[in-house]
Amino acid sequence: MDTDLFFRKGWCRVDYDPILMSWVNEALPVARKMIHHPDNAKWLRCGGTWFAGVNVLPNDQTGAIADSGPLLGKAVDFIRSQLNIRHFTWDRGQISVCYPGYPRPMEGETAAAFRYRETNDAAHVDGLLPVGSRRRRHLREHHGFILGIPMVEFDAGCSPFVLWEGSHEIIRRTFSSCLENLPIDRWGHEDLTELYHLVRRRIFDECTRVCVNASPGEAFIVHRLMLHGVAPWKDLATASGDGRMICYFRPEYGGANFWLTAP
Repeated sequence: MDTDLFFRKGWCRVDYDPILMSWVNEALPVARKMIHHPDNAKWLRCGGTWFAGVNVLPNDQTGAIADSGPLLGKAVDFIRSQLNIRHFTWDRGQISVCYPGYPRPMEGETAAAFRYRETNDAAHVDGLLPVGSRRRRHLREHHGFILGIPMVEFDAGCSPFVLWEGSHEIIRRTFSSCLENLPIDRWGHEDLTELYHLVRRRIFDECTRVCVNASPGEAFIVHRLMLHGVAPWKDLATASGDGRMICYFRPEYGGANFWLTAP
């Protein structure tokens, strides 16, 4: 893993790690239970083709689940030593599962929103949340990074994670121009919707779209400012009965100033 390359492109893949694979083996049975738990039925969306599963994995703040012990390995070492994100606690993992046919229209989703999901991979930047009935975008969460951990085997065409290389620096420059002259405690109140829409269109035009594929025991690390999404399921793609299952971690770290200005 090349640190300079990570900061230039905004992401990296982590090769097979037996330490991570051991964690996956412990976490997978729990993830399956959470997916089918009645309390989590609300996360099944897009006509039954996507289980969003936000924070449904009951890991502790060390990342431990069942008898796994803390979440460790090459990916975590890279985050702590090369990205210099050292003293953080793990959030509860998101178990994101796509199934054949993704995406289908979601209940209450406008035609324009579904078209964006279908043609632009529902591309977004984490932390810019839709607020209120008008769903105006505000900076409300400040993640340190995104860590993706495939939980099962699946074909490359099974709704892969998608990103736009280099988009993190375009996002940084764009929002810096809007926020840098405001007090930090006002950043979360600023309506960034129109600027957000404009910068996404620019990124689609200027940046290379990459589908990220990995297997259990591997992982991928993505810069917190990266524009990313999920691709539609390709017609001939196949997966096990688990579908395309990935565990994501996005720990909060450093606050708004770190989110915008740190490497």
